[in-house]
Amino acid sequence: MRTLRIVVFAKAPRAGLAKTRLVPVLGEEGAAALAARMLSHALGEALVSGVGAVELCASPAPADTAWRGIDLPDDVVRTAQGEGDLGARMAGAAQRVLSAGEAVLLIGTDCPGLDAACLRQAAKALRETASVIAPTADGGYALLGLRRFDASLFEDIAWSTPVVAATTLARLDALGWSCTRLPMLHDIDEPADLVHLPLGW
Repeated sequence: MRTLRIVVFAKAPRAGLAKTRLVPVLGEEGAAALAARMLSHALGEALVSGVGAVELCASPAPADTAWRGIDLPDDVVRTAQGEGDLGARMAGAAQRVLSAGEAVLLIGTDCPGLDAACLRQAAKALRETASVIAPTADGGYALLGLRRFDASLFEDIAWSTPVVAATTLARLDALGWSCTRLPMLHDIDEPADLVHLPLGW
């Protein structure tokens, strides 16, 4: 089995930049604070999982002043998301990692339920199937794992809509790639989603 890399896609947790759909209930500072907590959780769980290298694919680029003062673990590799829509940026990261001979788990920071145990389950599944996905209740996905690359998984997809996971699964099926589907999770994107935050958050 090739080595594995977890690529965490995240915006800098700054007021007015991150979790903007939660601003009406949390305010800009509150939304940014939650974004920072979720970023810390995602990176921490990825590291604790022990399944492979952890990379933060950042927007804006890691050298941007938006990241100044943001505490990030030393053993997390930092890269820039680059240009284009979400699909283009995810495709670029996936192709880069896969071309280097590593399998990839693409995740975001919006899903507190995506913990180390779930990442280990995804890594195990990726040893047995060509892909793995963790769908979310809003129709998207919190994780996509791949052992090979195909641009169709990222092109012409209506991101941030209820059809993302279904479209991706249909594309995987069209490619003839086996896929493990993990249990459904909950993203924290809209005010109504806040009920799914863990106690203590």
